[in-house]
Amino acid sequence: MALEEKERIIIPDENGEEHLFEVLFTFDVDDTGHSYVAVVPAEHQEGEEVEVFAFRYEEKPNEDDLELYQIESDEEWDMVEEVLNTVASEEDLSE
Repeated sequence: MALEEKERIIIPDENGEEHLFEVLFTFDVDDTGHSYVAVVPAEHQEGEEVEVFAFRYEEKPNEDDLELYQIESDEEWDMVEEVLNTVASEEDLSE
């Protein structure tokens, strides 16, 4: 069985310290034109409960970097949580 290589990104915290995260998935919202990424800390044990972080992002032209933005509005969080819940329930069904 081949292990799928997870995409990883480095995200600095408010103190400038860099942390490695695994990308769970990305998704776009057609109504707003915004793109979102859901990540978990890369240093976690398989099967342990981990916190999922979500950010709105924009790709920088001619670069591999993403510009990440905190999700601030309740409406935006509600929409992101709905997608996270949908993806989580689909994964539960496929196991």
